[in-house]
Amino acid sequence: MNIGILGGTFDPVHAGHLIIAEEARVKLGLNKVLFVPAGQPWLKLDRGITPMIHRVEMVRCAISTNPYFELCTLEVERPGLSYTVDTISELQKQLGNEASFFFILGCDTLADLPLWKEPNKLVQLCHFVVVPRLGSRDFEHLELSIPGLVDKVIQLDAPVIEISSSEVRQRVAKGLSIRYMVPDEVEEYIIEGKIYSESVN
Repeated sequence: MNIGILGGTFDPVHAGHLIIAEEARVKLGLNKVLFVPAGQPWLKLDRGITPMIHRVEMVRCAISTNPYFELCTLEVERPGLSYTVDTISELQKQLGNEASFFFILGCDTLADLPLWKEPNKLVQLCHFVVVPRLGSRDFEHLELSIPGLVDKVIQLDAPVIEISSSEVRQRVAKGLSIRYMVPDEVEEYIIEGKIYSESVN
């Protein structure tokens, strides 16, 4: 069974996340894609993030119409900081050796991989599905610090989606429309709950 994993703060989840997940599912023949909201991402300790309950609910709303998308709450239920290697290790225990994992991430995120917890173990646990970004950087130099990485990287042929969660938050705070940037259900949840309205997060 081929399992896609799309992790993120999802503050909020937006159309770019959904498009990339669907592109990866179709082009790589994934049985399903797990959306994994981060609990407390160690790389974002310097900024406040929206409470877990709202971020999880927005993901739930966003993926409800796609039977191949599933919400995975492992990271928000785990105390302490969120590390990808711990999440995928736990998923492997739950799903067994029959499961192959495909971790979906951007080129910029891949560049930070040497800073992650146990990157060499992570390379053994999953493939890395790299999403194109404007100004994408070469990643082959990472092989020096993480041997075997290049063989585990799959470059996804997908549209470049230049929507960011920070842009959505800023637009809401300024009273601007976010229609089509997020699914209708997520827009409704943000407006009704006054998420992001008080100040730019």
